[in-house]
Amino acid sequence: MLKRKMDFPRALSLAAFLLPAGLPPARANAASFDVRSYGAKGDGKTQDREGINKAIEAASAAGGGTVDFPAGTYLTGSIHLRSNITLHFERGVRIEASGDPTAYDAPEPNEWDKFQDFGHSHFHNSLIWGEGLENVAIVGGGLISGQTLSRGDRGADKAIALKLSHNVVLRDFSILNGGHFGILATGIDNLTIDNVSIDTNRDGMDIDSCRNVRISNVSVNTPNDDAIVLKGTHALGYARSSENVTITNSLVSGYDIGSLLDGTYKRNVKAAPDRDGPTGRIKIGTESEGDFRNITISNIVFDRSRGLAFESVDGANIEDVVVSNITMRQISNAPFFIRLGSRMRAPEGVAIGTIKRISISNVNVYDADPRYGSIISGIPGHDVEDVTLSDIRIVYRGGLTLDQVAKQPADLVNTFFFRATGGVPPREPYETPEREKEYPEPSMFGMLPAYGFFIRHAAGVEMSNIDIRYMKEDRRPAFVLDQVMDADFGHVKAEKASGVPTFVLRNVEGFSVNRSTPVPDMNLPKADHKEF
Repeated sequence: MLKRKMDFPRALSLAAFLLPAGLPPARANAASFDVRSYGAKGDGKTQDREGINKAIEAASAAGGGTVDFPAGTYLTGSIHLRSNITLHFERGVRIEASGDPTAYDAPEPNEWDKFQDFGHSHFHNSLIWGEGLENVAIVGGGLISGQTLSRGDRGADKAIALKLSHNVVLRDFSILNGGHFGILATGIDNLTIDNVSIDTNRDGMDIDSCRNVRISNVSVNTPNDDAIVLKGTHALGYARSSENVTITNSLVSGYDIGSLLDGTYKRNVKAAPDRDGPTGRIKIGTESEGDFRNITISNIVFDRSRGLAFESVDGANIEDVVVSNITMRQISNAPFFIRLGSRMRAPEGVAIGTIKRISISNVNVYDADPRYGSIISGIPGHDVEDVTLSDIRIVYRGGLTLDQVAKQPADLVNTFFFRATGGVPPREPYETPEREKEYPEPSMFGMLPAYGFFIRHAAGVEMSNIDIRYMKEDRRPAFVLDQVMDADFGHVKAEKASGVPTFVLRNVEGFSVNRSTPVPDMNLPKADHKEF
């Protein structure tokens, strides 16, 4: 048989097609610039900032190229990224943040910093930073160590900060103690983060107002704060939407700091600074002026962390979010927290946001905190809309009662919210406070009257193939619905104690349940208060 020879241009086209997503084809004549040729020593003692930045400037002047870091420890302050540059860390490279505050660039002015934390408002005061760039990559098997970076008390406070750039690839390196943020990306289009490990003392990665983002194969350990967060701040001076984001094939956790990277996975720390349990979760919000659209989260392991949180409290519209194939173990607050609020940390005139069209499926949760259940909650006049949950199993720790909800002493609620009063005043157990304008966290409501799901100010909630249980008998209902419209439950199983209702409905319109244990099928046009 006659074999046809493939022409050279077609071969190049095929090769480009076969390259991994997010990795641009190599330039045939791309130059390489060794940082040691420009004065960097890599001996862990010499301040290498000047040599590293000279190598980057030389590459930039040549039209772009790869800045190579041979194995060694590079003690440095602020590194300035440039367009068309790849920083390549060989295995054995350690980028060590200098303890000299004069080694870092000063935070640039930002007239909008009152609308978000200091760390979100400034970028130049970082170990590695870039602004207004294109075609930038940081790759290789090295470690970025930021032990001296601030956790948010001014000074240099980020390992990597990128602003208003496009075509960015971060791949194959690790971060140990990244300051306020291990990675802060704000206003980035076409961002790939792949095979990155972060083990840090505050947020792992904050993806703020970014579009076309792919986060995959990452491990992020953050016992004191959030692991992977999508945000919509006002740091750019305007609200910018986050769109077309995928997060997949990853681990988030709340082990002791450093024990992810060293492989010991220690579990000694019992609480984050807000006095709830270890954090280490995936979250949309809290900063949420910019909208969030077309988000997928799949194939994620949550271990010894808080659960999944979607929070619009500053005006954002959160729309079209799909979550699937999740496992969670040892969850230190609500497995699911969907909160629409009105904190409104945004310029005057911004309207209260929306949350709609959320789909969560194929989730297994084991050993979840008994106090808060899972929460779907809007505020009066503003419902969370069109939430679908299917094929979900949750095992809570259990062991609580409605009487404890009514009395709830301070040791049963998050003292971060209630330390001023020493606890929550006695109340009717189903009268849960609204707390419309407060910082959103499951513990904001105190211990809840439902052990499984607390749903309030919501419309269009559908649950199917849901199985909820407890490890120790819990004398609270599995489901409490308050101010809810159009709720449909099908093939739901809920463990219950003797004499305790499975459902409590308060001011509910359009409720149906079928093929569910242990309750009969029913359709209720309206229920002011019904327990069954």
